[in-house]
Amino acid sequence: MLQSNPVETSVSPPADQPRRVLVVDDSRAQRRILCLSLQRWGYHVTEAASGEEALEKCQAEQFDVVISDWVMPGMTGLDFCKAFRAMPHESYVYFILVTSKSEKGEVADGLDGGADDFLTKPVSADELHARLRAGERILGMQRELVEKNRLIGSTLGELQKLYDSLDRDLIEARKLQQTLVRERYRDFGRGSASILLKPSGHVGGDLVGFFEINARRIAIFSVDVSGHGVASAMMTARLAGLLSGGSPEQNIAMTVGAYGQRDAWPPEMVAVRLNRMMLDDMQVDQYFTMAYAEIDLETGRVQLVQAGHPHPLVMRRDGSIEMIGEGGMPIGLLPDIRFDRIETRLFPGDRLFLVSDGVTECPTPDHQELGVDGLIAILKENDHLDSQALLESLVWNLNAHAGGGDFPDDVSGVLFDYRG
Repeated sequence: MLQSNPVETSVSPPADQPRRVLVVDDSRAQRRILCLSLQRWGYHVTEAASGEEALEKCQAEQFDVVISDWVMPGMTGLDFCKAFRAMPHESYVYFILVTSKSEKGEVADGLDGGADDFLTKPVSADELHARLRAGERILGMQRELVEKNRLIGSTLGELQKLYDSLDRDLIEARKLQQTLVRERYRDFGRGSASILLKPSGHVGGDLVGFFEINARRIAIFSVDVSGHGVASAMMTARLAGLLSGGSPEQNIAMTVGAYGQRDAWPPEMVAVRLNRMMLDDMQVDQYFTMAYAEIDLETGRVQLVQAGHPHPLVMRRDGSIEMIGEGGMPIGLLPDIRFDRIETRLFPGDRLFLVSDGVTECPTPDHQELGVDGLIAILKENDHLDSQALLESLVWNLNAHAGGGDFPDDVSGVLFDYRG
């Protein structure tokens, strides 16, 4: 029985609507006492005389708080609590069991059955207030959590839309970036160039290519822009225009000779011009590494510059492989850097390979990099293949080295065959 107090403190229901409370007790008198007090405090109260009736009402109406007697004929309050918890609910419902039981084992049974709190008979008004305030705090936190989850869900939905839009744009950007390398193979008569380019993501920061300087000389290059993603891809697009054979007048490596014929800056000057452009004109927080080689198709003479890029490799006809270059500084980091020219010579049957660090730094699943020695071993194993087949075999070997997963960095290179 509810014990009255001289002063009753109010438990405030939500401002928008009163809390809905279900009172379950086989005693009509006990129900009425509880209901009158709850109604005075502003709650919307529904009564049920048994656990079975209470379940029917719960199927038809949503409640915020349930106050149920434990000992009732037929379905006990604990059985009703278990059945109630098994039902689907729009939101959490605070469940209070009213009981004369005080043994720890029985209280544990009530908690295991889904009860949140207990009231001991005779019910004290102060204690009921305290239990309801505790329930209000929990229901308030639950309501706040639901609202935050709703906002998170809505935000995630908007982010998913943005991601899908960006993903579609990146797919189109990759198609456009692939057009930057219009030719994957070209026969120059006394030699041929083959290209390997596999971005690690939608868009990449590697650029490889070749262009004709004049009837006798060609240039090949391999570039790796720092970072990944859209910014790197935009930089490669800019560099592709600056090293394009289709627009010699815009090619930063090209110049005009004394009699108006097409000519080219020496490789080290090409690096200097690119470095000045990066620092003075573009002024971006990016840099790139590069290997750039000019090849004389008649004599096999090679002049090249290595700017922070992996060492170029000369694959001799007899199966030996030479690593050339001293490393050098990347382009776009510091002003007034000196870039050194490196010279070598190709003989009929030799090949020159410019390759990105996505190949030499390709890791195994336990993070062991392939390295230059690993690359040389793969090249020697496949040196009987023509260049296009060799590059394809290199990709297969890298895939096996990486354990069949995606490459963490762009994989690229240009392989030049000299026939003489």
